[in-house]
Amino acid sequence: MSAVGIDFGNETCYVAVARAGGLETITNDYSQRATPSYVAFGPTCRELGTSAKNKVITNLKNTISGFKRLIGKKYQDRALQHELSYLPYEIHELPNGSVGVKVSYLGNDSIFTVQQIAAMLLTKLKDITEAACKNKVTDCVISVPVFFNDAERRAMLDVCRIANLNVLRLLNETTAVALAYGFYRQDLSDTKPKRVVFVDIGHSAVQSSVCEFYQGRLKVLCSTWDFCVGGRDIDNCMVRYFSQEFKTKYNLNVLSNQRAIIRLLQECEKLKKNLSANPQVLPLNIECFMDDKDVSSSLGRDKLEELCAETFRRIEDVFKRLLNETGLTPNDIHCVELVGGSTRIPAIKNIIKNVFGMEPSTTLNQDEAVARGCALQAAMLSPGVKVRDFHITDVQPFAIKLMWTLTKTEKGEIEAYQRNHPVPFSKLLTFFRREDFVLNAFYFPVKESESFIGSFSIKNVHQSPSGESVKIIVKLRINIHGIFQVCSAVIADKDCKENINLDQKTEDLLDLKPKNAVISPDPIVSEEKKNFFSLKKHKRTPQEIELQIDSKVPQLSESEIKTFIESEMKMIHQDSSEEKRINAKNSVEEYVYDMRSRLSDELKQYIDKQEYDDFLHKLNQTEEWIYDEDQNEAEYKEKLSELKSMADPVFDRKYGYEKKSFILGEFHNMLVNAKNILKAYMSGDEMYSHIEPKDMEQVQRIVDENEQWLQLQLKSLEELKLQENYSVSIENIVIQKEKLKEAIFPILNKPKPQEEAPSS
Repeated sequence: MSAVGIDFGNETCYVAVARAGGLETITNDYSQRATPSYVAFGPTCRELGTSAKNKVITNLKNTISGFKRLIGKKYQDRALQHELSYLPYEIHELPNGSVGVKVSYLGNDSIFTVQQIAAMLLTKLKDITEAACKNKVTDCVISVPVFFNDAERRAMLDVCRIANLNVLRLLNETTAVALAYGFYRQDLSDTKPKRVVFVDIGHSAVQSSVCEFYQGRLKVLCSTWDFCVGGRDIDNCMVRYFSQEFKTKYNLNVLSNQRAIIRLLQECEKLKKNLSANPQVLPLNIECFMDDKDVSSSLGRDKLEELCAETFRRIEDVFKRLLNETGLTPNDIHCVELVGGSTRIPAIKNIIKNVFGMEPSTTLNQDEAVARGCALQAAMLSPGVKVRDFHITDVQPFAIKLMWTLTKTEKGEIEAYQRNHPVPFSKLLTFFRREDFVLNAFYFPVKESESFIGSFSIKNVHQSPSGESVKIIVKLRINIHGIFQVCSAVIADKDCKENINLDQKTEDLLDLKPKNAVISPDPIVSEEKKNFFSLKKHKRTPQEIELQIDSKVPQLSESEIKTFIESEMKMIHQDSSEEKRINAKNSVEEYVYDMRSRLSDELKQYIDKQEYDDFLHKLNQTEEWIYDEDQNEAEYKEKLSELKSMADPVFDRKYGYEKKSFILGEFHNMLVNAKNILKAYMSGDEMYSHIEPKDMEQVQRIVDENEQWLQLQLKSLEELKLQENYSVSIENIVIQKEKLKEAIFPILNKPKPQEEAPSS
C-alpha cells in the first residue's frame, strides 16, 4: 500500500509516495518528475501535463495554465483581476459570479469552470501515480498555499471530488516542508524548541513560516506571504526590458503578440536560471522571433537585480513581517531553510542573509520537499502504513469575526479566531435566544466584498415555557483542512455550567475519520490508528436538544459535483478513444514505412516484379490515405489487416527458404531412426523383442507413407522458385513431423517388461 502526497503547483506539480520504508518522487509518462500544470483542448481530445505545455505555442488560446490562482475566486475579486494580465486565454464571469474559461473543444466553443480544469490535471496526476504504484489510488494529501482562504480550500476539495480523490488533509505548503525537514531529525528535544524559518518562493507567490520543533511534534508559530510576487514577476521584468530593446533595435512590438510574449518568457526563464549560476553577462538569441526576424541581446546579473529591485523589496518585506509578528530576533532562529525554484537566485539569498543574519540552508530538495511532506502526512493518516506519529499544529492565516443581529438596529460581533491561532481547533460560544438567528462569518481586516466566509442559520429555537430566552451552545471549528465550520448548536440546561467537554485531540481525529471507515486487520497498524477509526461523536445529555444548522458557504452543490463528474468521465472516454485511434493510425503509418524499406532490402528476392509493383503502389496509396483525412480506429485496423494479407505470402516464402533445410533435415533423421529400429527388430534384437508384430507392421506402414510424402515435398521444393508460394507450407511440414513422432515413437520406445525374480 502507498501513501500519496501531491504538490499542486501553479506552474508544475510533483507526486511523492511513501512506500517500502521510504519516500519516492514518481516520474510521469515522459520520465520527468515535474508535471507542468497545463491543460489544453483540441478538436479531438484534451492534452494534459507535459504534452499540453509542449504545444502551448501552436495552441495558445486553448491551453490553460496558472489556474491554481483562480480556484475559489469570484470574477470581481481584486486578486483575480490582477491575474487577468498574466492569462493568454479567455475568462468569463459565470451567472453565480465565479470564473469560467472559454475554449474550443471538439470543434465547439465550451466554457469550463476552474474546478473542472483543475480536476482534469488531478486526473492526470492520479493516472501517473496509479501507473507507478500499480494499484488504484483514492486517498491522498494535497498541498495548498498558506494564504488560501475558506472558499479556495472548499473549492480545492470540490476539485478532488470531481477527480475521484479522497483528500485526507489539505496541508499548507510551508507546513509540508517543515514536516519533511523535521520528521527524520534526531537532534530534537522534548523541552527546548528548535526554531526554523522556512522560505518558499515559487512561480507566483512567496511564503515564509517560522516553526518550533520538539521531539515528535511540530508547531507553526506564524506565516507571512505575498501572493502577488514570485518567479514569474522576475521573468516579466526581463520581458518588459527586452521588449523595449527589441522595439528600438528591431522595430518589433513584442507586447502586441501573445505568441511572441510566450516565446520570450520561455527564453527569459532559461536566462534567469543561467544567471543564477553565472555572474557574467549572458546572451539571449531567438530565431524567427517575429516577422521572420532573428533577435539577440544580453543581460548580466547586476542589471537583472536593478530591473527587479521592487520585486526583491516586496520579498524582503515578507521576511521582515515574519520577525515583527513573532517578536523573534535572528538570534532566536536556528536556521533558514529554502525551497522553491526562485530561491536559487543569489539576490534572494542575500536578502535572507541580511534579514535573518545567517546563510540560508538548502538541505531540502527545493523542488520536491512539499510533495514529500504531503506523502509523509498521508502515511500518518493511512491505517495501512506503519509510520511513527508526528504531531502537527498549524496556524490560521486570517482572523475570523462572527456577526449576528441583536435588534433591528444593533448587531453583535466577536473575534472567534485570531490570526495565527492554532489549528485544527474547536471553540464553544454561548447565546441566549428566543428565536432562530443567523451567524455570519467574515475575515478581517479585509475588504468587505472579499471577506465573506459563510452564513450559518440556527433553526428550531423556541423560547422556554416561561417566555425566557434559552441557552444555546454553538460549537465552532477550524478543521484539519483549515476550513471554518459551525459544527453544532444545542439548547442546554441553564443550570448546567459545562454541557459539552471539548477534547481537542479527539476532535482532530474525528476530522480525519473517513466515511464508512473499517478497522484494518493489518497487524502493523498501531493502536492509536485503530482508535482513529472507532471514535464516536459526543453523546449528549438528556437536557440537550440539538438544533438544525443551515450553512450557506461558497461550495459546489451535490448536483453540480455529479454533473462535473459525469462530464469528466465523458472526456476521459473521449481521450481514451482518441488515443486508441491515434495508435491505430501510427501502426499503419509505421507498417507502410517499414514494409517499403524491407521490400527493397531483405524481401527483394522473394517477390516478383509485378507483385512488387502492386504492393508498392498499395503502400503509396495507403500513405496518401493516412494524410488525406482522419479515419476511425476500425478503418485503420482494417487497412493494416489488408496490407498484412499482401505481405504475409512474401514472409512465408522468406521463412520457408530460411527454415526448410533445418525442418526437412529433422524430418529425414526421424525417418532414418525409425527405419534403423525396424531393421534391428527384424534381425531379432532383444531390445525390441517385446513389441508386438502388429504394432511394428503399423510403424512400417506409417514410415513408408511419410517417406513417400517427404520425397514429393522435396521434389516440389527443389523445382520451386524463390518468388513462388509453397504448395505445402513449412508450418504444415512441422505439423506432419509432429504427427509422425506421436504415431511411432510411443510404440518404438515402449519399455521392456520386468522379469519376475524366481522364488526361493
